Amino acid sequence: MKRIECEVAVVGAGSAGLSAFRAAKSHGRRTVLIEGGAYGTTCARVGCMPSKLLIAAAEAAHGVATADGFGIAVEAMRVDGRAVMARVRDERNRFVGLVLDSVNGIPAEERLLGHARFVAPNRLQVGEGIELHAERIVIATGSRPAIPDELQGLGERLVVNDDVFDWDDLPDSVAVVGAGVIGLEIGQALHRLGVRVAVFGRGERLAQIADPEVNRAALDSIGGKLDLRMRTAIVSARVVGKEVELQSRDADGGVRTERFRTVLAATGRRPNLDKLGLELTGLKLNDKGVPLFDPLTMQCGDSPIFIAGDADNDKPLLHEATDEGRIAGDNAARFPEVAAGLRRLPLAIAFTDPQIAAVGRTVRDLERGKYECGQVSFANQGRSRVMRQNRGLLRLYGERGTHRLLGAEMVGPRAEHLAHLLAWACQAGLTVDQLLDMPYYHPVIEEGVRTAMRDLKESLTRQVDEIEHCADCTPGI
Repeated sequence: MKRIECEVAVVGAGSAGLSAFRAAKSHGRRTVLIEGGAYGTTCARVGCMPSKLLIAAAEAAHGVATADGFGIAVEAMRVDGRAVMARVRDERNRFVGLVLDSVNGIPAEERLLGHARFVAPNRLQVGEGIELHAERIVIATGSRPAIPDELQGLGERLVVNDDVFDWDDLPDSVAVVGAGVIGLEIGQALHRLGVRVAVFGRGERLAQIADPEVNRAALDSIGGKLDLRMRTAIVSARVVGKEVELQSRDADGGVRTERFRTVLAATGRRPNLDKLGLELTGLKLNDKGVPLFDPLTMQCGDSPIFIAGDADNDKPLLHEATDEGRIAGDNAARFPEVAAGLRRLPLAIAFTDPQIAAVGRTVRDLERGKYECGQVSFANQGRSRVMRQNRGLLRLYGERGTHRLLGAEMVGPRAEHLAHLLAWACQAGLTVDQLLDMPYYHPVIEEGVRTAMRDLKESLTRQVDEIEHCADCTPGI
């Protein structure tokens, strides 16, 4: 068996692993990058980029289908499923190619291809022929879709989101099991492209929304057009001919049996740790088999082992994975002198229509009695009505006493942009008054933020000079 020695070994060449590798290399450390599968990140291959390509096609179809609301008559619309999926695959492959170009720029001697597993706390076996001795190790092995037991045995009729973007054509019907971000994004996109879709959610919350008011607005806004089956469990699933017969039970005990061409499991992801041999590291693991780690340093206990990205089962988002990888690689290089790295304000977005977003601290994290809420509905917000996108609700959370903006949760038009504006404000520690002093153009969706900010100020002070309301007389604010 060939023996290799290095200072830092990074296991996994996804977003977190590549970030960790570059960070460790920046310190001049002898660093090796190990990948057990195909190069190319989850985001580029099967995640954020191909899903947005599918959503973009769906938005185009929806625009044509609803053009009559603007007085524009479209005689007929036809969705060419093969053409839609061909563009998704072509553009996806382009994004993957950019990642591969970056990986191929790494010297060959610093890249190992093969499954890695621990044989000792500082030794990894890579494939069958290499033993790697590393002074420090970064675990960045990513995650994979989780498939519930009731969907096992469906063979090729069962897909996960990884499979969707390799389709040659669109199926005629899909049952989406899971009402999280992945299930909602893909389910709504397929529905708008003419696929018969039903989305099944065990709970009552869409896309992990914490605020019950925002969740109600999301259910009304999205569920009004999409077949959402919340608080519904899958009882059984079996293949019948070329379809899946699915039996479900709703919250009232009603049982429904129907058939779909395909079942999409969108029930979350699990970290790729089970074949890593963590039992040989001496690390303490939680009840899900994930090493206990410090989220500010990414260090596992006091060991020279660090973890980053989806593998730590914390915040499975690309920007979080990249930050974690950088911190892990930096601290692996400087071990034992580890230091807290920059962790940015939490920011999450679902690219549904209307979009869903959470910024900073939400009602799930806030202490009762220490904050107040301000809100605005988009139903009569001027720019939103102009675009016929006047659905949804924005809720802001401000700290009593300091009046600092703590966070927000929303479902509404262009929420991806509002979320960034509010995230920057929260991370900068701005107060409600400071944000009300900012410029707001007219007519823009951001005027809704100002209305919600004024509502939040009233909640925080319980008295506002009436002169501050006169601008609200402007149409559309």
